[in-house]
Amino acid sequence: MNETKEQKSCTMKCIPKEERPYEKCLARGAASLSDAELLAVILRTGSRGESALELSRKILSLQGREKGLLGIYHMSISDLMGIKGLGKVKAVQLKCLAELSVRIAKAQASPSLSFTNPETIAAYYMEELRHLEQEVLLLLMLNSKSRLIRDMVISIGTVRAALISPREIFIQALRHQAVSVILLHNHPSGVPEPSREDLQLTRRVRQAGTLIGVELLDHIIIGDRQAVSLRELGLWDEP
Repeated sequence: MNETKEQKSCTMKCIPKEERPYEKCLARGAASLSDAELLAVILRTGSRGESALELSRKILSLQGREKGLLGIYHMSISDLMGIKGLGKVKAVQLKCLAELSVRIAKAQASPSLSFTNPETIAAYYMEELRHLEQEVLLLLMLNSKSRLIRDMVISIGTVRAALISPREIFIQALRHQAVSVILLHNHPSGVPEPSREDLQLTRRVRQAGTLIGVELLDHIIIGDRQAVSLRELGLWDEP
């Protein structure tokens, strides 16, 4: 027997009350919810003829650079608004949710963060950088006690020694009275293996820092849930 359109598009009322995402969360906790159910609680309502749960499943099934929850991170507000049933308010909610997840990850990594330990630095910046589709170079500026004064984006795009001047880096370092600096950038490929350009940049910045008295402590490359420290790899000196 063929289902009618109305039967196929079941609203939340069709679902037993104890299995509806909101009630299920109250009874069993948020961990008991599927990804689609969690999104449905955030969205609260669906669209005409489509429940919030159905809308959530549609969002998670979209094919893009990433599928599922990571797909939301890579979509813009305009992209999300292009999905039938998602207006501006819901699109903003989803983007804020994605950003909140990044900030929660940084907050979790913060207590163990030490700027003399590259593993903890990588953990702190991992969620912020590993999803990016372009290379972003961060400059971390530290005081005499190896505490962070400020971090800032120095370059967006391919990290090449020819395109990034040590002068730009040390103008900022001196402006903020930094005693030492750390470079940090991502590889969108997910593989943090240093390139020839990465090594060239590191050596140029290290040499310039030695001349003006601001030490380059490390250059850390972030991949997908993995990272490398050029200092730990021993790639400081000229070949």
